[in-house]
Amino acid sequence: MNDDLACLMYLLAHDDAAEGPYDRSRTQLLVRAAALVDLALRGRLEEDGGGTVTVSGAQPTGDPVLDGVLRDAAAGRGWKRLVRRHRKQALTQVEDRLAAAGVLTVKAPRTRFGTRRLTVSDPAVPAALRARVSAALHGDGPVTEIPAADAALLALAAAGRIRSAVSRKDHKTFRARIDACTGCLGALAPGLEKAVRTLPTTMIAAQGGMGGS
Repeated sequence: MNDDLACLMYLLAHDDAAEGPYDRSRTQLLVRAAALVDLALRGRLEEDGGGTVTVSGAQPTGDPVLDGVLRDAAAGRGWKRLVRRHRKQALTQVEDRLAAAGVLTVKAPRTRFGTRRLTVSDPAVPAALRARVSAALHGDGPVTEIPAADAALLALAAAGRIRSAVSRKDHKTFRARIDACTGCLGALAPGLEKAVRTLPTTMIAAQGGMGGS
């Protein structure tokens, strides 16, 4: 699971005090965006000249979140629409996968209509992940030397305002480095970079009920 960006993104966004993501609607979008980046890094998603996402290869990955994105992308959609599509299902699938792997401990809801409670089994796991993102943020080497996965996680965490990973102070102090890490996504696909840069606006629209299903 070390190379599964959707799962890593979830763990960055998880808040044990809340017994779930720091913000469920925002994390749904972050997980989908992370899955898109993951597939682009694998060479499974590309972009045509008009900004439409195209799928390369026909083999499934075996991961329900990634395979769901591939099915959606096969219909010829744009990056931003793919971030919004089936995001609730994607988040649940990530949680189920992490629970099956023993990374998350699942408890019953406190109330009849509440949601299940999820805690991280080993706090060292998200701590190590935050350390990776912190190293990418505070490093003094060129951004091009940062592992692609870490640069993507930093860009997404900053866009999603995950303060446990990127504090308000760091967001201001290291704005240029965050911007450069986000810009690295443009090498994969210009539309993917744009979709990540506009995540804050997408999150506001989604919370207002205008973000799709």
